[in-house]
Amino acid sequence: MESKLNVKLINHTPEPERTAASAARLCYSPVGAEKLVEDMTDEEIEDLLNIILGNGHYSTLEHVTFTFAIEGISRVTSHQLVRHRIASYSQQSQRYVREKDQFNYIIPDKIKDNEELTELFIENMKQQQKLYNKLTAGLMEDGYEEKEAIEAARYLLPNATETKIVVTMNARSLLHFFEVRCCNRAQREIREMANEMLNQVKDIAPIIFNNAGPTCVTEGRCAEGAMSCGRINELKEE
Repeated sequence: MESKLNVKLINHTPEPERTAASAARLCYSPVGAEKLVEDMTDEEIEDLLNIILGNGHYSTLEHVTFTFAIEGISRVTSHQLVRHRIASYSQQSQRYVREKDQFNYIIPDKIKDNEELTELFIENMKQQQKLYNKLTAGLMEDGYEEKEAIEAARYLLPNATETKIVVTMNARSLLHFFEVRCCNRAQREIREMANEMLNQVKDIAPIIFNNAGPTCVTEGRCAEGAMSCGRINELKEE
């Protein structure tokens, strides 16, 4: 059956903005470790973060991490996600998790806009499940253990198959992730996921992520050049 996107921020560095500001302060202050955090006011934290963000000194943001539990995304999107290397991933295994009933899947919006194509897509997913079941049962009849059978049968599962993943990124990596994946040039599925992640971290660290997003929004320029979606022109007219 079709899956829906679900993104949940399940953990993060306590007081992330105070942590990042304290790391920055250490670089330029004689204050010892014990007083480094406790002596900073909220105003000092905001001023210091605005300075390091304005100057592009993002290394202190690497001391702050955010962990998300994400489900309702396709293997297409998880393949795009893991290209962001400065991160940690734990993904549901198709070697150990058997698709006994109809596996969950993602239908691209371009296909969902066409009723006939949607029916064809869903029918194909049903046929893939039947073949998966047949292969798994056949391999087990041949004497293979269930784990061995499903790790072989998974080769026929399509990119549309839903996956679940836990992702941890530091704040610096997230800023780059949002720059690339919140852009209209990103595929819609990962763009929607990235926007939801951004909404959630803004609640926790509003100063750090206040200006996060594609370069057309954050810097008034388009990083895509000739491949621009045209949004930059719309923003300039506002």
